[in-house]
Parts: sequence; structure tokens; C-alpha cells
Amino acid sequence: MTLDNFATTPKLILGRPGDHLSVTVKMATLSIKPGQRYSVPDWETGNRQMGDTAALKRNVSHEIRQEARTLRNETSNKTHWDKSDNSRRLKDRINDLSRWKENLASCAQEVDTETEALTLTKEELERTLAATALPLDVAVDCLTLRERRRGPELVSDPVEAELKKEVEVITGIQRTLQQRISKAFERICLLQEARHQLTLDLQNKRDALDVDSTCLSLTEASRDISLKPNPMRLISGFTSPQQWEQFSRLNVSRAQEEMQASQQLRGDMKLTKAQVLNELQAQHMATDFALRKRAHQLEQACDELGWQQKQTNDEITELEQDIRGLEEDLMAKTAPLKLVQTRLENRTMRPGVDLCRDEVHYGLVEEAQQLEATIKAMKDKLAQAQHSLQALQQHQACMGEDLARKQEALSLEMRSLETRRRLATMAQTELVPNTIVPLTNSSGRHALDLL
Repeated sequence: MTLDNFATTPKLILGRPGDHLSVTVKMATLSIKPGQRYSVPDWETGNRQMGDTAALKRNVSHEIRQEARTLRNETSNKTHWDKSDNSRRLKDRINDLSRWKENLASCAQEVDTETEALTLTKEELERTLAATALPLDVAVDCLTLRERRRGPELVSDPVEAELKKEVEVITGIQRTLQQRISKAFERICLLQEARHQLTLDLQNKRDALDVDSTCLSLTEASRDISLKPNPMRLISGFTSPQQWEQFSRLNVSRAQEEMQASQQLRGDMKLTKAQVLNELQAQHMATDFALRKRAHQLEQACDELGWQQKQTNDEITELEQDIRGLEEDLMAKTAPLKLVQTRLENRTMRPGVDLCRDEVHYGLVEEAQQLEATIKAMKDKLAQAQHSLQALQQHQACMGEDLARKQEALSLEMRSLETRRRLATMAQTELVPNTIVPLTNSSGRHALDLL
């Protein structure tokens, strides 16, 4: 039955508590034609259906409630354990990040130490290269000084050969040192590049460590949590854990390789420095020995030439005395010659038979011939003596000039020795060591190609 079948419905009026219950049913007058009525069985059937439906709905509700409780328990446990597992994973990830951060920081510190050591070695080699300018200037100055020798003293002696060899040795040393310095500069650049890669990776590790540490510290009660739009999206740049670890491993491996190469280069640079210092010292000693030997030879030559000059001067003095004696004797022979010639001439005036060739005549002729031969011999000898005197005087002058040239050459050699004393200051710059430096490098090798 529906409300449409009735014009009005009975109204139940209840009184206040304590009052007598009174029910007044007011029947209204039907205003329309009544509809179809249902039978009692239908009514009972409807009631049963209502009860069955209610029971069915209750059963369904009960099942849903049980499933909801099960779901709540399962999801609560799942959420708890997922959060716990992810927190553990975050801790493990933080440990991995911390470990790699320490490894990268330690490797970066080692790279800095090696870079500083290589830089110091390069600076030492640069100072050694700069110090080679003095020996080169000294060698060139000595060559220039010795070019001022004159005449026969301008010889290509062992000193000149050693000085030229010293110039070649020094220029070769400068090329070798410059090559080592250039290699050191390139290696420093490679170390700095490796250090830059380590710095970037280390900074990324620090940032990632801060992010993961912040994520680990977040809880459901944190104020910074909120729902995010599409947080599970895949952005460009995601890498796998293997790629992540391989990247840092490669950075560390590259840095270690660069450090090993730098250490080898530092050993080679020290060995190169020892080799060039020993080579320069050996050439320096050879040049000084040749120069001192040449100076000694010049001193001996000057002494010998001085002795020759003294002996020649003595000979000239004696020869001049003998020439004066010859001239005096020659003049002394003029009177006897006049006498004998006068006698011969006077005896030609004997008259008649008295003009005979007697023993007196033969004696006077023999005496005249003897005097003429003597005078001729003395004149010849006087001419020879005068020629010899002139030759001695000329040679004496030549020896004087030669002695002057030798003394000038000796003076130049002594000035060269004095100039080379400037190299004594190289001991302060460790360019020329007092003792031979052992030719070893950091790897213990004793033979190393300088180039």
C-alpha cells in the first residue's frame, strides 16, 4: 500500500510523559477514488523480503568490515615494513655515500699533495734552468775575450774546443730542462683536471648525502612533508647503481694513475737534474783544466821567450863589441897596407939592373897580398857580423812583439780564469754541486734517457 491510496493518513498523537496515552485517529474523507489494495500474504511476503534483504546486507557489511580490518592490518604492517626497509636502504645508501665521500676526499688530498710536490720540483728545475744562464754567459764571454788574441796567438787550441763544447752542453741542458718543465706543466694540468673531476664528484656526493640524510630524518609528523605531483616520474639523468659506483671508481682510478705518472715524472726530473749538474760540472772542470793548462803553457812560452830575448840581447852586445873590434882591426890594417904598397911603389923607381925581383920584392908582394886578403876577409866577416847583428835585432824586435802578444794572450787567459770564478756562486744555487750527485730516481733506476 502506498500513500497514493489514501487521501489522508492516521496521525498518532502522543502526550507528554505522565499523561494518559490517548490516540486520536482522524479519518479524513476520501477525496479521490481508492487504488488497488494488497493482500496479507503479499504484505507478509514483503516483510520477509525486507528481513532477508536486511540480513543479506548485514552479512555483506560484515564481510566488508572484516576485509577492511584485514586490509587495514595488512596495509598498516606493509606500510610500516616498507618504511622501515626504505629507511634501512637510506642508511645503507648514506653509508655508501659517506664511504665514497671519504675516498674521494682522501684521493683529492693526495692529488693536492702530489700537485704541490710536482710544482715544487718544477720550480726547482726552473731555477736550475735560470741558473744555467750564468755559465753560458761566462763561456761566451771567455770565447769573446779569447777572440781578441792577435797574430800567431789566435790558435784553435783545446781551450776553444772545450769552451765551444761547454756552450753546446749548456744549450743542450737548457733544452732538456725546458722539455722536463713542459712535461711537468702538462702533468700538473692533468692533475688539476683529475682534481676538478674529484671535486665535482665529491660535491655531488655531499649534496646527495644531504638529500638522503634529510629524507632519513623525515617522519609522518614532519612539517616539510606534502603530496607531490607525479613523484614517481623518471627524469633524464637517472643512472644505475653500477654506473654510479663505476663513475666514482673511474675518477679515483684516473687520479691515482695521474699521481703515479706524476711521481715517476718527479723521479725523472730529479734524475735529469742530477745528470745535467754532473755533466755541467764535468765540462766545467774540463774547461777550467784546459784553460789553466793553456795559461801555464803561455807562462812557459813567455818565460822561454824572455830567456831567449836575454840571450839574444847578450849575443847582440857581444856581436856589437866584436864588430867594433873588427872595424878597429880593419882600420889598423890600413897603415901596414899603405906601408907595403908604398915600399913596392918606391922600389919600382930603382934604376937599371937594380930593378930586380929579389926576395924583398917577393916578400913585399906576399905581404901586400896577405894584407889585402886579410882586409877582404875582415870586411867579409864584418859584413856578415853586421848582417847577423841586423838579423838578431830584427828577431829581437819580433820576439818582443811576440812576447807582447803572448803576454796579452796570457792576460786574456787570466781574465778568462777570473771570469770563470763567477761560477763559484753557482754552488749557492746548487747548480754545480760540490760532489757528484748519484744518478738515481724514485724508482731506483740508474739509466734514464734525458729526452
